[in-house]
Amino acid sequence: MKSLYTILIAASLSFVGCSSDDKNDSGGSEPEVPTSVELKLSDPNATAETKALYSNLWRIQEKGTMFGHHDDLLYGRNWMTQAGRSDIKEVCGDYPAVFSVDFAEIMDDRSTTSTLNNDRARVIKEARERGEVITACCHLNNPLTGGDSWDNSKNTVAKEILTEGSATNIKFNSWLDKLAVFANNLKDKNGKVIPIVFRPFHEHTQTWSWWGSGATTQEEFISLWKYTIDYLKNKKQVHSFIYAISPQLDSQGTADSFLFRWPGDNYVDFIGWDSYHGTNTTAFSTNLRNLATLSQQKLKPCGVTETGVEGIVKNGAPYDTYWTNEISVPLTGKKVSMVVMWRNKYDPLHEGTHFYAPFEGHSSAANFKLLYASPNMIFSKKLPDMYTMAANTTVK
Repeated sequence: MKSLYTILIAASLSFVGCSSDDKNDSGGSEPEVPTSVELKLSDPNATAETKALYSNLWRIQEKGTMFGHHDDLLYGRNWMTQAGRSDIKEVCGDYPAVFSVDFAEIMDDRSTTSTLNNDRARVIKEARERGEVITACCHLNNPLTGGDSWDNSKNTVAKEILTEGSATNIKFNSWLDKLAVFANNLKDKNGKVIPIVFRPFHEHTQTWSWWGSGATTQEEFISLWKYTIDYLKNKKQVHSFIYAISPQLDSQGTADSFLFRWPGDNYVDFIGWDSYHGTNTTAFSTNLRNLATLSQQKLKPCGVTETGVEGIVKNGAPYDTYWTNEISVPLTGKKVSMVVMWRNKYDPLHEGTHFYAPFEGHSSAANFKLLYASPNMIFSKKLPDMYTMAANTTVK
């Protein structure tokens, strides 16, 4: 039986939703979800657990939206690599439903010096043990110049990667080899490989990365995307990845905005979206509706794979009602599987403001508890069994 507190919170959120800008979305028409559905993964040899997770990413959109946080289990605002800790859990008493992590230091030249890779494996296994969903991006260094992922000084990186036998091709392949070893050895307590929603080359629609629109042609990017997926699944036998594309779109767009540089339906499993729209709630709401519509049209689950406002502010002041106003309300009624906030940088002296989620003592913590109580937001304890095939759903 629901507590009176939960009922009152749900009622208050319903009132906020009716009075918000999002009321204009009530007339939007999304295709009805069929009773039975057949989905298709880009990897026909995906493991049973990967197919099961995919089925549930689709079905959970009918129930609500999973809340996620990048690096939430690895470090927080005031702590680093302490087992069992989470800024989100310390605010609301529950872990995020989605744990986002970065695979770059596992793959590129930092793999020999990184001090966090063992902990990355550990926390992924802990999240899986609780039944949570794991997603991974990769801010890969530039394999041609040796710079970081934001080094777009050369427009020949993708071309060199795609040139068989070139030094850059050999290096990039070695990075994929390391990822394959990591992924294929990442197993749960039953010895089953842990599925990952993997989103390589994220925010490919912007200009600042070496794989972005400022340094690659559309043809080069699509070829790079296909090369990477084919190499992992065919040559390295990685069958635990659900491949997510994640364009960045901050201003109001259309459904077609998510298809810029689209590699093709056979090479995308999950339609992600990185949104740093600030507090432009109208743009966020409209784009959410378009994303959900595209998801239904293509029979591919979707989600907001990165979002948030650095420091959780509005007009330079603390935004203590951010969570209900900007996250819960716009997502209500949208068939979107997840919303993932960017990271809380480890900063125990609080010298900066690089955090996107609340932590214990933050002024928005009380409002975050309202988000947690919202009927449409799903955290770890409310997750169904994400690793058993969903009813009325088949995955090829």
